[in-house]
Amino acid sequence: MFRNLVLILAFSSTIFAQGLFESYSSTLEDISGNIATIQNSDSLVIGSSGVIIHRFDDEKNTIIARASVIEKSEDKAKVRFEVFDLLEQSALPLPGIYPEKGDTIILNYLYDRSLIVAPNQTVFKEITEHFSSTTWVHPDLMGAYLATEYRPNPRRSEFSKLCQDNSAGIIFFALNRKGYVADCQSFKVLKTFDSGPIAEYQVPFYTRVRGIETAFWKWGTSQISDYNRHYENLLAY
Repeated sequence: MFRNLVLILAFSSTIFAQGLFESYSSTLEDISGNIATIQNSDSLVIGSSGVIIHRFDDEKNTIIARASVIEKSEDKAKVRFEVFDLLEQSALPLPGIYPEKGDTIILNYLYDRSLIVAPNQTVFKEITEHFSSTTWVHPDLMGAYLATEYRPNPRRSEFSKLCQDNSAGIIFFALNRKGYVADCQSFKVLKTFDSGPIAEYQVPFYTRVRGIETAFWKWGTSQISDYNRHYENLLAY
């Protein structure tokens, strides 16, 4: 199964013993349009996402935007501003404030909480037990949501909604001979791991929720015929 993954990670840096990612905080420096420069860090990879926090005074601050790392150099990194999705609801209007120099940026935001797509219970346990400091959203919650949506072949939009509802920042996809960690919203692959072959598959993924059915009135709902191909296509650009 995924035993090769565990052996590889046993010799990795201490960041993996602590979790998949470390949160990183910096301040916005030069800003041009929707691009800003910040201090670089080994904790960042291209595609890492986070939030911009604007402070009004010593007691009041708020999240005003999302940001993603688009470029890294020796000591600097560039981030692109985006709408903060969690504020996109009628009861909580978007703040009319734009990021400015000196605002705080927190990257790898919510990367300590992850969805997991595993082909069977054995692989699920191997991954979650190894990355024990990561808070894993149980796949039963994911399965229950897909059952109510009649969506046995989850798309990016279903995963993004599940991340938003469960305050998760990343998704771990365990595929044959490869593991992928992707950002919840952009689906940018942040890390990959070599692993072993998988012999048993449950679709759409390991969950104790059975009978995720299709619906004739919902276009595009069908059972997954090839687990690896389905998720490879989701991760493709």
